[in-house]
Amino acid sequence: RGWGRSTSPRAAKHPGLRRSKTRRVTVLRTSCFAALGGALFFLLGVCLLNLPDPRQQAFPLTEGEPRDVTLLLWTHPFGRYRRLPDCEARFGIRGCVLTDDRRMYPGADAIIMHHREITTNATALPSDPRPRGQKWIWMNFESPSHTRGLRRFEGVFNLTMTYRADSDIFLPYGYLVPRLRPHANAPTHTRPRRPHLLAWVISNWSESQARVAYYRRLVNYVDVDVFGRAGVPLPEDSTVARTVRRYLFYLALENSQHPDYITEKLWNSLLAGAIPVVLGPPRENYERFLPPEAFIHVDDFPSPRLLAQYLLLLRRSPALLQRHLAWRRSYSVHLTAFWAEHYCTACRAVRNHRLRTNTITNLQRWFES
Repeated sequence: RGWGRSTSPRAAKHPGLRRSKTRRVTVLRTSCFAALGGALFFLLGVCLLNLPDPRQQAFPLTEGEPRDVTLLLWTHPFGRYRRLPDCEARFGIRGCVLTDDRRMYPGADAIIMHHREITTNATALPSDPRPRGQKWIWMNFESPSHTRGLRRFEGVFNLTMTYRADSDIFLPYGYLVPRLRPHANAPTHTRPRRPHLLAWVISNWSESQARVAYYRRLVNYVDVDVFGRAGVPLPEDSTVARTVRRYLFYLALENSQHPDYITEKLWNSLLAGAIPVVLGPPRENYERFLPPEAFIHVDDFPSPRLLAQYLLLLRRSPALLQRHLAWRRSYSVHLTAFWAEHYCTACRAVRNHRLRTNTITNLQRWFES
C-alpha cells in the first residue's frame, strides 16, 4: 500500500518558497497482525513505512515451539523504579517472564542493560561468568550526541535495542496504526477549538543547539508560545498534550540530528492533533515513518521567514490546512509505552530468535554512524 501522490501546497503557488518535488512514497512493508487479547495497537496492526517490522529480526528462528524465556532487567532506566508489565495481558506477547531480581541471573535467558546506568558507574556489569547461551542486550534511546563511553563495551553485547531501524531489536518512539475503517472526519482545526497558532515545549535549553538557533530566527516573524522549564510553566492541571491541543502547529525540534532520531516530540504533537514542524534528520528519514504531508520540515523553506509565512497562510486557508490532515482518516497514532513496551518487545525477540550467539564488536562505530 502506498501513500499515493502528494504535491506540496508550497510548490509554485507561493512566490519565494522552495518548490517541493512531487513525491510518491511506496510502503515497502505494512505489518498487520491480530492478537488474542492485548493492547489496541496489536489488534489493529502496526504500520511502519519503509521500515523493518520490529517483531521480525534478521537472525535465525528457533526450531519448534519456543519455550518461555526469562528476561532480567539489570537496572531500571535513569534509576526510577517501575512495575514490570504482564506482557501477555498488555501487549499480547506470550512466554515472557520479566524480573529485576539479580539473583535470577544464572537462569536468565537474556539481560537487558540500559546504557546510562552502566556507563556512569551507577551500576557495574555482572561479575559472575556469563551462562552459556545468555544474551546481553544493549538498550539506549538517547542520540549519539548524548551517549558516552561506548568504546568500553566493544565485544560485550549480543543484541542492540534502540530507535534505529537497523537495530537488532527495533522500537521507534511512535508509529502509525491503520484504522480498520476510514475515519469519517479529520480532526477539527477550527479557530474556536484551536485558537492559537504555534507552541513549543522545551526543558533542556542550550544556545549551542540548532533548535534554539532556529527558534531565535523564527520568532522574529511569528509568535511562538514557549512552555516548560525553559518557558512558561505548564499549568498544574494540564499536560503537554492538553496544552498542544489548543494549537494548530507544534515545534517538534530535536536536540540533535541523527538518523532515525525522531522522538516523542513529534508523536506527542500528532497525538494532540497538531501539525508538527520538525527539525531533525532529513525529510526523507521522516517519510519512512509518516506520510509526506503529515508534517512540515524546516528544510522545506529557504528561511524561517518563509516558514512563518506558510504557517500563517495555512491558518487562513482551511483547504490548504486539510492537506496536512487527510492522512488521519486512515491512520491513528501510537505512542510507544516507555518502558513496558520495550521490555516485552525485547522478550519476544529473545523468545523467537534464540540462535544468535555472536557479540557486537563495532558498537561505537555503528551507533555513531
